[in-house]
Amino acid sequence: MSVTINAHQLGRLIDKVRGHIGDEYVEVLHGIRLDVDATDLHAVATDRFTIAAARYRLNDDDKNGEAFARTIPASWLKPLREWLDAQEGNLTVTIGTETSRLVFATPHAEMRVPVSDSLEYPDWRSLLRGVAANIPTIYALPIVDSRMLARWADAGDALRVRVTTDLKAFMVFGKDFIGAQAPKRYTGVGPCEDETFEQALGLWPSIFADSDEVADMDADMPVEEKPRYEAASTIPDMVESLLQQTLRSTSDLLGAPSKDAGAIASYATAGVNAWSAYRFLAALHQADPRLAAQTVAELGEELDAGDFGENAWDIAKAAGHDPQKWSDDYEAHLKKLAEKRATKQNAA
Repeated sequence: MSVTINAHQLGRLIDKVRGHIGDEYVEVLHGIRLDVDATDLHAVATDRFTIAAARYRLNDDDKNGEAFARTIPASWLKPLREWLDAQEGNLTVTIGTETSRLVFATPHAEMRVPVSDSLEYPDWRSLLRGVAANIPTIYALPIVDSRMLARWADAGDALRVRVTTDLKAFMVFGKDFIGAQAPKRYTGVGPCEDETFEQALGLWPSIFADSDEVADMDADMPVEEKPRYEAASTIPDMVESLLQQTLRSTSDLLGAPSKDAGAIASYATAGVNAWSAYRFLAALHQADPRLAAQTVAELGEELDAGDFGENAWDIAKAAGHDPQKWSDDYEAHLKKLAEKRATKQNAA
């Protein structure tokens, strides 16, 4: 029984659910469950109040193999994660089972994690089906433990949430991710335990009772005004900038004079580069959202500093290229184009 996954993706799978593991007082929940079915490798964690499951689509060679499930004890998560970080991200990791062991192996290294084969983990699929079956009620106002909300941060920067009733768990959906959080069982004082949506609004009469005028947060909030040439430093801003550049370059290319080869080449190159950068950013964001956000922020600082040309020269030399030859060849190309244009003008 074995499946394969690259080291980076396995690390991401663990990170997405790690914040949801139970404490040491409930042994069966004190770890991350690796659960393999016919199509996916799942990492699952729960502490009874939240449950999170992240999945990785199996390679074709691994699909329809024998299903298995084992729990990685919490005490082994840190050394396993460090071992994965020590591997090259694209290196294939084979996950297999032996008696009382989970075996993680690459072509160059191997790690064996002791597990309890008989440990009965909760039926997490059935639990999520139960949450999904709850019928939503109008004006649901569940109480949530705000400290638990932070656990969902590693699941991605864009999540969907489904709320059903005051006393039932809400569901969370992300890219290859699903989870649920139980409502907080209120044990304090005051009317909060039985408060309805209408009662909650009634506690703010100066806001909800004085006027019928309403505004829209999307349309009526002040628009952020950025300096014209400030580089994008967030993923949404970078995506918008790259797509704008792609469309503008395409439009300029279509409108460029057919005889102006230089303009055509410039517009085409700008469009190709902007679209390529967008596709690479989209792929990086899917593989590792945090690394994508960090890279965009650092790139914004580099672009604002304006010394990226010098850095590119140094990087090219360090990589074994000859940037001086590139520069000389380009200057020769420009000179040849100028001579060609001058010849045409003289002939005319």
